[in-house]
Amino acid sequence: MNKPRTIVLVGDARKERSAAAIAAHETWLRRRFRVVLRDLDGSADLSRAKADLIVLFGGDGSILSVARRLAGNAIPVLGVNTGRLGFLAEVPLDSFRSSMEHLGKSPLRTSDRMMFEVEVAGPGGKKRLLALNDAVIARGSVSRMVHLRLTVGEEPFTLVSGDGLILATPSGSTAHSMAAGGPIVFPELEAMIITPICPHSLSMRPIVLPAHRAVGVELVRRNGDVMLTVDGQEVLPIGEGDAVTVRRAKKPFRLVHPGPGAWFAALRDKMGFAGALTPKLP
Repeated sequence: MNKPRTIVLVGDARKERSAAAIAAHETWLRRRFRVVLRDLDGSADLSRAKADLIVLFGGDGSILSVARRLAGNAIPVLGVNTGRLGFLAEVPLDSFRSSMEHLGKSPLRTSDRMMFEVEVAGPGGKKRLLALNDAVIARGSVSRMVHLRLTVGEEPFTLVSGDGLILATPSGSTAHSMAAGGPIVFPELEAMIITPICPHSLSMRPIVLPAHRAVGVELVRRNGDVMLTVDGQEVLPIGEGDAVTVRRAKKPFRLVHPGPGAWFAALRDKMGFAGALTPKLP
């Protein structure tokens, strides 16, 4: 008889829907799988965890947080949606048990998602962060333009003047970047999307670069507060002369797919990618 899969159970006990879902399903899970770690407050060191699977009860924000906390640890993550959108947390709560029954009998279907390493260098030294979705450099509370100098690899590229800049992974192409007019990129590709935010130029458009090219961003003129935001969750102030370098992280984040076509279905049904599922024109 095959040994039961080992799992890490992750959720946020402070959030009502996440806590209720864990309370409803934990006993059922333990009868079928071996729970080797239970993290309901974000205190566990997931970068050192060892298991076959992470079962996460939460929303897309919880997925982003866990992806950074794994720090390259290759444990695949199954996101059970207890949030609002559920674009990354793809498994609906009402079909969770049937999905787990299927996973218990079949090989895991996973999707490797490229991540960013974001390095900030300034007078105070260097700091490194990980991002699954994006790194955003933008003005703070004062409504004034920021001026950012871009380099690609060792090559000077351009000066962006406007509200800021989004550097997105393919997974993050359907988040802030899309809202700012950036392209939608299939999440298993490896690429870097640069999307200006309200650029003060009629000709400046989003651009997609190969993943092996690092992008440098330098704040050349400060008109008030400028902030770096990573995945919408970690925030650092950026000073004049500070340099931000964004490059592909060494290891991807591994997300469990509930089935074929799930990303396209989510794009259509949850993001409103309108069209008709028929070969005939109306």
